Amino acid sequence: MRRPAGARPAAPPVLRLGSPRPRLRMVSLAFTLVLIAFVVRLLQVQAVDASTYTAKAEQNRYVVHTLAAERGGITDRNGVALAVSEDAYDITADPMMFAREQLKVDDGPEQAAALLAPILGQDQAAIVAELRPKNKESRYAKLASRQTPQVWKQIKDLKAALAKKAETDRTAVNVLAGVFADPSSQRVYPGGDLAAGVLGWVNAEGKGGGGIEQSLNKLLAGKDGKIRYAQSGGREVPTAGSTETPAVSGSDVELTIDRDIQWAAQNAITQQVKKSRADRGYVIVQDTRTGQILAMANSPGFDPNDLTKARSEAMGNAALQDAYEPGSTAKVMSMAAVLEENAATPLTHVVVPNRLHRGDRLFQDDVDHITWNLTLNGVLARSSNIGTILATGQLGKIQPEANQVLYAYLRKFGIGGYTGLGFPGETPGILAPAAKWSTSQQYTIPFGQGFSINAMQAASVYSTIANGGVRVEPTLVRGTEGADGRFTPAQQPKKTRVVSEKTARSLAQMLESVVDDEQGTGIKARIPGYRVAGKTGTANRVDPATGRYHGYTSSFAGFAPADNPRVTVYCAIQNATSGNYYGGQICGPIYKQVMEFALKTLQVPPTGAKPANLPVDYKP
Repeated sequence: MRRPAGARPAAPPVLRLGSPRPRLRMVSLAFTLVLIAFVVRLLQVQAVDASTYTAKAEQNRYVVHTLAAERGGITDRNGVALAVSEDAYDITADPMMFAREQLKVDDGPEQAAALLAPILGQDQAAIVAELRPKNKESRYAKLASRQTPQVWKQIKDLKAALAKKAETDRTAVNVLAGVFADPSSQRVYPGGDLAAGVLGWVNAEGKGGGGIEQSLNKLLAGKDGKIRYAQSGGREVPTAGSTETPAVSGSDVELTIDRDIQWAAQNAITQQVKKSRADRGYVIVQDTRTGQILAMANSPGFDPNDLTKARSEAMGNAALQDAYEPGSTAKVMSMAAVLEENAATPLTHVVVPNRLHRGDRLFQDDVDHITWNLTLNGVLARSSNIGTILATGQLGKIQPEANQVLYAYLRKFGIGGYTGLGFPGETPGILAPAAKWSTSQQYTIPFGQGFSINAMQAASVYSTIANGGVRVEPTLVRGTEGADGRFTPAQQPKKTRVVSEKTARSLAQMLESVVDDEQGTGIKARIPGYRVAGKTGTANRVDPATGRYHGYTSSFAGFAPADNPRVTVYCAIQNATSGNYYGGQICGPIYKQVMEFALKTLQVPPTGAKPANLPVDYKP
């Protein structure tokens, strides 16, 4: 069918689009706002809060550790090690690295504690508390001190294994990434309990807790250093650089102690204390010429390597810390005063009755006896309390005057004052001024009761006589060697003239009678081939627990060779409860044993001279 002429087909409808300009404006505006927000934030980070964010970045990136200074060693006079420091590590942690934000787990501290507790031998809950502290900003926790290199290696190997696993397994977590180790040191005492009372120990903080370790702590400790380095994931970043302030090692200390003589003294007193079932005992060995202490032994003692087994009452130095009444060993000071004041001579006759009434008391000797006709030398040899009271009564026209003279000599001998050692806990003893002496003290003090001393003071008295009447302050330190290797000798000790050389020589001869004469009380202290001077002591003992007299203090003091003294030995035993308790019987043999060993060790030969053999008694 034909289409009509002139007819045209209808045109399709036209789709008209809206203007794109409004949309472009909206997108541009949104984009502009986003850019503005970024710019503002960038300005805040880089300009306004730049220092804050830098500090936070530094805090998260850098770690500062203390470099512990190596503690100086302690040796005896011959360089034998008595205390040394060995490599150890303080196991530390960064608590922030155990937070969920870091580990992506909630129980990071618990997982880490479960791994560390068996290695460190510590309670798991305690480790968790350190890794999840109350202070959320804390970056440091010490989990264990002074661990051996083997312990740190075990932790380090476990830490490395966890890190390696985390690299290949995205679900694995290195819960030990925040555990570190600070180099430290562990104090070791090669001799165990040898000279422990002198050496002391080092506490958990690395500071001296007693003895030389405490008194010379600053010198021994040195100065810690610091190291600062970058870390990532618990590992140091070697390319980020580090800064270090080196530690300065402590000085080495050389003591006057002779290790061998110390061993002999400690062995002897330990055996006797056990045999006598005594509370304790002490032995001091001193060089009479220099005042240097060659041994200072206590029993019971302790092992500073393992303080968990130490008894608290044994951890000090009883030879310096115990105050007790010396008894008859103190009579030598009374005799020194009598001789020096020319009140009598060693040959002066003294009539000693069985009993003596003075003041409000009736005095007696340790044994009942008929009237003795003794020389002054015999009074000392037989250790007569009555004879000593009579002799010291000649020091003044009236008793108060005699008291004052005796008090002055006691003070010059060092009684009632510190020895000069500067030792922690040392007691000066107790000596009241003469004007305050009670009625009984006026007569008991001359024979060693009514005042108190420590063992070092007692030894020093005999060294003073042995040294020709000159008291030399005792010393324990010969010198120190610093980090530069330079040895610095200790200061020379103070010297004080107490009595004349003539008096000292007479006293030495009188003390020989105590040992050599058959009537003497110290015959068990004899040493074949040597001239020995000594004195026994058996004193009523004040019980520290009750404050009343209970038991005895047994002692022996002396020096050898008597005519050319080189060594002083003093021994005391507190409250012997088994067997004999007389000083001459239980301390005399210790004196002999230790003195023989010391003379041989120091290679001191006998003088070969004959003793004076002063008479002990006389015929009226």
